Amino acid sequence: MFDTKFVVVVREDLAVWQKLNVTAFLSTGIAAAKPDLIGEAYRDAVGNSYHSMSVQPIIILSADADLIGKIHARTLQRDVKSSLYIEEMFATGHDSANREVFAEHGPDDARVVGIAFHADKKAADKITKGARMHA
Repeated sequence: MFDTKFVVVVREDLAVWQKLNVTAFLSTGIAAAKPDLIGEAYRDAVGNSYHSMSVQPIIILSADADLIGKIHARTLQRDVKSSLYIEEMFATGHDSANREVFAEHGPDDARVVGIAFHADKKAADKITKGARMHA
């Protein structure tokens, strides 16, 4: 049905609240970068209006620390822009502090806990090879 995939990969050893938090943050990054992924507003039977959501499913995958690092490297090698969340961001309390701690790390030393991207289906499958559906 879709030629593309909207994918979020979270590190499997995170606490449940961290997985949910990371997934939410990363999804907003993709939605902001790709507004065409967002559909029309929803309306219920009595006319109440609700926010728009993604027009396609968001695939949530799980990977260990080593694999999620490889997935990050694959996005960079294939020039697929992503949203990235690193472990150090859990210790910050606001957006500018997140950016500050993020800027202290590069691809070789970032402790990635989550990554999200939107790409061609075949590219997405190659990038996420080895990751599994989140339970």
